[in-house]
Amino acid sequence: MSEVLSKVKAAKATTVRLGSLTTAEKNEALIMMADALIANETAILAANEEDLRTGKEQGTSASLLDRIKLTPARIAAIAEGVLQVVGLPDPISEILETSTRPNGLFIEKRRVPIGVIGMIYEARPNVTVDAASLCLKTGNAVVLRGGSAALSSNRCIVNVLRDALSRSAMPADALQLIEDPKRSSVDEMLKLNGFLDVIIPRGGASLIQNVVQNATVPVIETGAGICHTFIDATAQLAMASDIAFNAKVQRPSVCNAMETLLVHRAFANEHLQAVAERFREANVEIRGCAVTHEFIGWSKPATDEDYATEYNDYILNLKIVNDLDEALEHIRRFSTLHSECIVTEDQANAERFLQEVDAAAVYHNASTRFTDGFEFGYGAEIGISTQKLHARGPMGLPALTSTKYRVVGSGQIRS
Repeated sequence: MSEVLSKVKAAKATTVRLGSLTTAEKNEALIMMADALIANETAILAANEEDLRTGKEQGTSASLLDRIKLTPARIAAIAEGVLQVVGLPDPISEILETSTRPNGLFIEKRRVPIGVIGMIYEARPNVTVDAASLCLKTGNAVVLRGGSAALSSNRCIVNVLRDALSRSAMPADALQLIEDPKRSSVDEMLKLNGFLDVIIPRGGASLIQNVVQNATVPVIETGAGICHTFIDATAQLAMASDIAFNAKVQRPSVCNAMETLLVHRAFANEHLQAVAERFREANVEIRGCAVTHEFIGWSKPATDEDYATEYNDYILNLKIVNDLDEALEHIRRFSTLHSECIVTEDQANAERFLQEVDAAAVYHNASTRFTDGFEFGYGAEIGISTQKLHARGPMGLPALTSTKYRVVGSGQIRS
């Protein structure tokens, strides 16, 4: 039996027990997980350093290394995310609606766990903990398959978490890590109908499309982030500059970072050079349209391929537009339906942008970097869904549940 099938079966065997745990028992297990992360910081950092050293030897990009890198502060933040999940309401058994039919049948709709969730993701060891805490809080078993670039970190973290679970009421086998780095392990997961109830991919466009196109197990698609910020004619310079700079530079390696800055020509005439100079000082390469080059002589030409690329790096597309309509058309063409922002003092333009832009999150006068489960108050997230069925946007606890109808009668039969 393969590693994948063996571990998925072990996870599935825990689902009945998971479904019977009380909220208090689940929370106690999560608290033990959070404590274990802090207590084992030294071991986790040592494993992470091994991944970073290997990545540097193999020429891994600086942006990917940033996604892999753990620090004491990042571990503390990850543990805090687990505790935030502890403090959130348990959605399991929540009664969503009730009704009594004319024939006397009482119908109740409740939230229930999905079952066994498969997570396929790249880099970022924090995803390992986020997925574990959210799935276990909602009574789901979880099978993790992270990228090989963070295998040592993920192995250490999962061992730490499973050890904590072994001392709790929650079965340790509810959390599994697939360690086989070959692509065949992913391919096997995609076909495990009857064992995995859903697969959630989280990573770059190629990983996500591979899962979406080849899985027979149901998939919740989390999309790549080609995010835009549109600076309208009436935008305040300081606000516009801060928002755009934050969206690109604060952490360019993540999916809610801005990839394209759209600037109204009237704003560009007055302020574009100042905004662009701030990016140059931060070593951001700007690729722009022909008009952009008239303002910023050091910019490189941008192609349609550039506008369709999620860089996750210190590279920014820039385009000058004549009005809101042109900005909206560009976003419709290149957006991945993740996060889009308008910076403007024109309330009518803001409302139209918020209404017309099709994305999981739309912003007025705020950075796209806020599209995040922690920032939205979910404690953590298992991903940001860019599809429209079941879940959309940052996926917290309710997104990891299904529903069940409980029907109580007194002998009714259908005529």
